[in-house]
Amino acid sequence: MINYNRFVLDNGLRVLVHEDDSTPMAVVNIMYDVGARDEDPEKTGFAHLFEHLMFGGSIHIKDYDEPLQRAGGENNAYTTNDLTNYYCQLPAQNIETAFWLESDRMLSLAFGKKSLEVQRKVVIEEFKEHYINQPYGNAWHKLRDLAYTTHPYRWMTIGKELSHIEHAQLDDVKNFFFKHYRPVNAILVVAGNIKTEEVKRLAEKWFGDIPMGEKYNRQLPIEPLQTAARKLELTGDVPLDAFYKTWHMPSRLETGYYVAELITEILGGGASSRLYQSLIKEKKLFSNIECYQFGSTDAGLLAIEGKLIKGVKPDAAEEAVEEELSKIKESAVGETELEKVKNKTESIITFEDMSVMSRANSLAYYELLGNAELMNEEMGKYAAITADEVVEYSNKIFDKNNGSTLYYLSKN
Repeated sequence: MINYNRFVLDNGLRVLVHEDDSTPMAVVNIMYDVGARDEDPEKTGFAHLFEHLMFGGSIHIKDYDEPLQRAGGENNAYTTNDLTNYYCQLPAQNIETAFWLESDRMLSLAFGKKSLEVQRKVVIEEFKEHYINQPYGNAWHKLRDLAYTTHPYRWMTIGKELSHIEHAQLDDVKNFFFKHYRPVNAILVVAGNIKTEEVKRLAEKWFGDIPMGEKYNRQLPIEPLQTAARKLELTGDVPLDAFYKTWHMPSRLETGYYVAELITEILGGGASSRLYQSLIKEKKLFSNIECYQFGSTDAGLLAIEGKLIKGVKPDAAEEAVEEELSKIKESAVGETELEKVKNKTESIITFEDMSVMSRANSLAYYELLGNAELMNEEMGKYAAITADEVVEYSNKIFDKNNGSTLYYLSKN
């Protein structure tokens, strides 16, 4: 059970406090309700670009990192298709430094052509290094675009095209900031060796006067039901042929999400999993194979991917994968196997919650989903899943018309 207090400032900023006096540290976590799914299809990659721009200086502070490091702190950030998160950890007695820094860059960035050009180059290099010049680097760009026809999950967080970042204008950047980076669209979580009353005082002092902004009301297009299998072949300078397949699955707050998570563990959760035992150890078709889901807020994807042993044909590998899927679709999972993956999932959640940083992040995310208390209800939702539900959702998800397949072939 994670205990927390919650209050809301007059400008709409939601504040959650998790007191933990077992550590000398404190975490300040700010989550903005904006991700790659909120971008203009012709101007993608902006949410991720902002992750970089937010460290480029604000109105009163030219260098974010230097004062934080002097206070004994460290920081980082990440962007997903659903959200953007900034967090720092520092000795609890220096926590006001983090409030000063975070509030100033929420108030307004120091927008300038120089800052934009510097961060644009960084993102362009990242795009080239990880997606253009990397073996298999364009696989998920192609596969997302294959699996989604309508929903903005069809592009990756880095952006749909390099040109969108190359042509980003300063006015575009400013408009994006003042639309999304407002108190009413943000959540502040403070965790560690702090008291709620002190957080209230600091939150009012540093964030209370920032203009509220307009509440962002998300109205995204809904992905239509996929009614026919989709397939794509790519050939590239890669060492081994690779197999990728995705299926649409339920959204984050649906029962089917939790079932799908257990299905991925049954199929691909380590060396004892079904796919590993059958397709790597016994049939020797794959050199490695993974089964996972994306953790998306909206209806996401469940994926299986792996590299093939040389000489194995992709259609033979796919047939073997489908054979394993037919087993989980046709008969209930044994109680021992189901209990094992439930225990593993519970252990993963428990281990993650040992870190005050992770607890702060999770509280912010569940608040973003609509209710921070969901954090304390997760384990019960996994525990309640039955073997029959695993079969039921396996049949729904692994329907042949719901799948999108990519063969990535080595030109060698």
